[in-house]
Amino acid sequence: MLGTVVQIIMQYKAGLWSGLLVSLSMVVIVWTVGLTIGLCVGWYAQQYKSAGYVVGLFWFLITSIPILVILFWLHFPLQEMLGIVIKPFITAVLALSFINIIFVATIIKEALAEFQQQYLIIGKVSGLNELEIFIKIKWPLMLRAVLPQLLFLQVAMLQATIFSSLISVEEIFRVTQRINSIIYKPVETYTTLAIFFCAICLPLNLTAYWLKNKYTRSFSVT
Repeated sequence: MLGTVVQIIMQYKAGLWSGLLVSLSMVVIVWTVGLTIGLCVGWYAQQYKSAGYVVGLFWFLITSIPILVILFWLHFPLQEMLGIVIKPFITAVLALSFINIIFVATIIKEALAEFQQQYLIIGKVSGLNELEIFIKIKWPLMLRAVLPQLLFLQVAMLQATIFSSLISVEEIFRVTQRINSIIYKPVETYTTLAIFFCAICLPLNLTAYWLKNKYTRSFSVT
């Protein structure tokens, strides 16, 4: 089987590479938008209860509806109701980015809410102002606590990009389906796909696991 997998990669490397680039370009946008905006939204949601309620509402809705259903709804009925046509790639990026924003914001909001207040008191006693306390104490400790969760989440967002193939995005999963329809060797073909995902996701997961073991612990003062 390994020989067949290598043969598939060599014979269809152009198509696989093209699909992989689409997947990676999609997920880079989703990561960038989700992390940058999600961090800001999470901070804002923790500061203002009304914003926190909105983030919580979206979190419950998103976790209650499968991602595939969200993609289909945005791609077909919503565009028909609005009388517009948006490229599948853009639709998928918008949907996954929004989901990532809400999940990141929820993680940040909860981390800020659970932050040990005694560290802030120590900062004030040391003569630091609010900005210095945030930059030197609150932000580093909070980031260290949530970084593993954020990495695991971004891996999940990468894996979620395969759903975009069902709204005609030419990413790696859709390319793999096309190859399988030609050679009809599902075991070898989807093993090839698994290898591609392992090559990308495994290092991220191992990094997140290492960070979790190294940095995630109780920060309470004893």
